[in-house]
Amino acid sequence: MLIAGAEVPEGFWLWAEDQTWAQPLPDGKVRIGITALGLKASGDIYMCRPKPVGSDVAQGRSIGVVELAKSIVSVKSPLSGRVVRVNEALEERPELVHQSPYEAGWLVELAPSALEAEKAGLAIGAEAIGAAMQEWAWLNRLADKP
Repeated sequence: MLIAGAEVPEGFWLWAEDQTWAQPLPDGKVRIGITALGLKASGDIYMCRPKPVGSDVAQGRSIGVVELAKSIVSVKSPLSGRVVRVNEALEERPELVHQSPYEAGWLVELAPSALEAEKAGLAIGAEAIGAAMQEWAWLNRLADKP
């Protein structure tokens, strides 16, 4: 599915407010990244610095920072938990976030601490994600009214 020209894959959960995603992994952890739509709105990323392994993060709080052409922006986490892995490839190749936002450009993996309670605040499933992203795109002047 495409929303405002940005890819929206299946199998991901969306934190619509900040355009970050969570992908449940078979081992119970979740992988986190920035949506293609969020990247389209922000522009090119020149540096990406996720929180280090062992860091505790809360839903809606910083999971790391990215440097854009004219600003440094905090990336908000869609879930609470402890960082158990960072995408080390981003240190040398931050452009992976743009080139492959749902695959090679992920930021961190978390061991979630409040998954069941926090899932209610995420858009899950193609219909819910599509509607939330379309609304966000409209509010940010990237698409026509849904």
